[in-house]
Formats: sequence, C-alpha cells, structure tokens
Amino acid sequence: MKKITFKRALALTAWLAAIVLMFAACDDELDVKQVYSFDLETMPVQKRITEGETVEVRCQIVREGNYSETAFKIRYFQPDGKGELRLDDGTVFLPNDLYLLKKTTFRLYYTSHSTDQQVIDVYIEDSFGQVVQKTFSFQNAKGDEEPEEE
Repeated sequence: MKKITFKRALALTAWLAAIVLMFAACDDELDVKQVYSFDLETMPVQKRITEGETVEVRCQIVREGNYSETAFKIRYFQPDGKGELRLDDGTVFLPNDLYLLKKTTFRLYYTSHSTDQQVIDVYIEDSFGQVVQKTFSFQNAKGDEEPEEE
C-alpha cells in the first residue's frame, strides 16, 4: 500500500477543487446581448422655411447590433418658434409625449406656424433607456420679400 504524502494530498485536493469549480462555472444559459448602441441618421434638411411651409426630414435608426425585442419611441420639444411635427403615417406629435416607432426608417414632417426662428429637438429612446437626440433649426425665409431698391 502506497503512502499518501502531504504534497500528493494537496495536489489531489487542488485537482478536485479545479474540477468542481469547472463544472460549477458552466451552465446551460446562453448569454444573449440585448442592449446595443444606436444613432439617428438623417438626410440633410433645409435651413430656411416660411410660415405654412412643410419640411421633410428623412430618418433612419442605425444600430450597432440587432436584438429583435428592442422597441424605439420618439418624442420632441420645441424650445423656439411654433410648428407641428408629424410622422409619415399621419400621427401628429404633441410635445414631450412618447410615441412608439413601428419601423426604423421613417420620415418626419415639420410645418411652420411662425415667422420666427424655429428649433425642434427630437429624441429617440430604446426600450433599455438609451436616448439619442438631434436638433433641427430653421430660419424664417419670408416668401413675400420685396425686391431691393436701387
């Protein structure tokens, strides 16, 4: 019969502990990443607008990755001027109310109701609380300008 020395017992204990830890660390759960960063990209937007004129803003949410359960919502504020913002499906937005976006490529339509400078801040929020903000600014372009006198 072989004698077990202290060194052998320590080595055997270390191997058994390593094996137990290896099995305890493994699980059948799949690690799924759910939160991906995103941005709101837009086509260039005209800078001058007259009262009653409508400007189209073409938008696309560009994601770093795609988790199918992610939902996007939109809201806006208008710190300067007066106007109306609506979605391409006809939904007219009220300032600071959240609206569910049904698609990631969409168009916004801003109609001026003012002769002053107008600014709108658009916020896109995902279902994980991440927010992207874009600001659009419009200068008044008077449609009834008089020709300059010589």
